[in-house]
Amino acid sequence: MSTATTPESRELTPVSADSLAALLVAKERPPRPSALSTSVTFGWRAILKIKHVPEQLFDVTAFPIMNLLMFTYLFGGALAGSPGDYIQFVLPGILVMSVVMITMYTGISVNVDIEKGVFDRFRSLPIWRPSAMVGYLLGDALRYTIASVVMLAVGLLLGYRPDGGFVGVVAGIALLLVFSFAFSWIWTMFGLMMRTEKSVMSVSMMVIFPLTFLSNVFVDPKTMPGWLQAFVNNSPITHLASAVRGLMAGEWPGVEIAWTLGWAGVLLLVFGPVTMRLYNRK
Repeated sequence: MSTATTPESRELTPVSADSLAALLVAKERPPRPSALSTSVTFGWRAILKIKHVPEQLFDVTAFPIMNLLMFTYLFGGALAGSPGDYIQFVLPGILVMSVVMITMYTGISVNVDIEKGVFDRFRSLPIWRPSAMVGYLLGDALRYTIASVVMLAVGLLLGYRPDGGFVGVVAGIALLLVFSFAFSWIWTMFGLMMRTEKSVMSVSMMVIFPLTFLSNVFVDPKTMPGWLQAFVNNSPITHLASAVRGLMAGEWPGVEIAWTLGWAGVLLLVFGPVTMRLYNRK
């Protein structure tokens, strides 16, 4: 007669701590990703957002074209005698204004991801902490480049002729991208501070509109009152527009380039650490 084995009578094989650790822990831990690789990965994530939501390209295509056509044909005859002459002056300025204005969407994207809880997952990953923010800015650099190319293509059709040639145009766009990268850290800070994306947009427009219009984007500051010239001549947008305008015209405005790079460095040094402190505490 066979005897049934009950669960209580079974003898369990003893498990040592070493054997359990061998099952749970891999022998070789995967290498920690570098700061560059994680930043590029997050940048690619931002580009994929554009792929899946192509409506995001509207602000970098239709908006710059509308600005260029509107200001060229509305004010060209009054300010320069003809739209053809005015576009030689105004196109680099509107290029600067359009790209600077769309930098605010970086802060809006950050705010949306925070509300969705995506950043909670990012903060738990063993990666370089600023890589998520840098990735946003790298992805937006593609949008800035698209806006620049669209503006230049339309400008060439309207009669714009850059005396600096291909090299001057590329140098001007490169300087604009460097400044926009540093300028975008302001909006990432607001994206972390504000509760809603509408709040981020409202604050951004309150800063960007006066800063871009109170500059030499549309007219020479010499026609302005003296007290206003003091502000306009020291505005970072004025230095940037003068530098881009000079490079595309075949000149080398060293002073304006130095001022632009200096402003970019100051913005990065001031708002970069503040943004990361808010990100770590969010």
